[in-house]
Amino acid sequence: MSRDQKAGRSRNIKTYNTPFERVEEFKYLGTTLTIKNSVQEEIKSRLRSGNACYHSVQNLLSSSLLSKNMMIKIHRTIILPVVLYGCETWSLTLKEERRLRMFENRVLRMILRPKRDEVTGEWRKLHNEELSDLHSSPNIILVIESRTMRWEGHVARIVEWRDVYRVMVGKPERKRPLSNPMRRRVDNIKTELQELGWRHGLDSSGLGQGEVVGTCTCGNEPSGSTKCGEFLD
Repeated sequence: MSRDQKAGRSRNIKTYNTPFERVEEFKYLGTTLTIKNSVQEEIKSRLRSGNACYHSVQNLLSSSLLSKNMMIKIHRTIILPVVLYGCETWSLTLKEERRLRMFENRVLRMILRPKRDEVTGEWRKLHNEELSDLHSSPNIILVIESRTMRWEGHVARIVEWRDVYRVMVGKPERKRPLSNPMRRRVDNIKTELQELGWRHGLDSSGLGQGEVVGTCTCGNEPSGSTKCGEFLD
């Protein structure tokens, strides 16, 4: 057997006598999965689809016949769902957050239009802070965090033998690299819970019990439980 044949065979995986070719990335249910378990390619793909969707409705977003509130509804009901498909499983870095915010700000600048400068009298683009003030809805990063926590709450409430729960709380056998390790999903979960007022009690899976500033009023779970649907909603 030649070296090329051995290399080709080593790239294949056989399950129940069915061979599967080993690839660098593939699409599953519309989501791009990579061999490095990185979401960068998925976010790039989502942004490309979002750009295509944005250009398809650009005439509506620049129309003088529609109100700004209607344009924002078009943005949130047509464009954002395309960009945020599958975002519940994303582990974002600051670089990826900036790319998502840049996309959203570009759409909002089209909707909210330029502003006349009070000093020079010239028309200029709105700054990011001005966009945040004029756009009362949560920004795209807050939407992703909200959907992530909603999904985590759903996983925490299902039975432990389900595969999705086992994947969420499972620990990889291999050690993480010492230099510049990838940000883990559990790190994002802990950060988001701390921003919501979560204190202590998180286990390594991010689904443990903890203490929350405030009291749960749903009556179904102990105060501060991650299984409290009202807290996560």
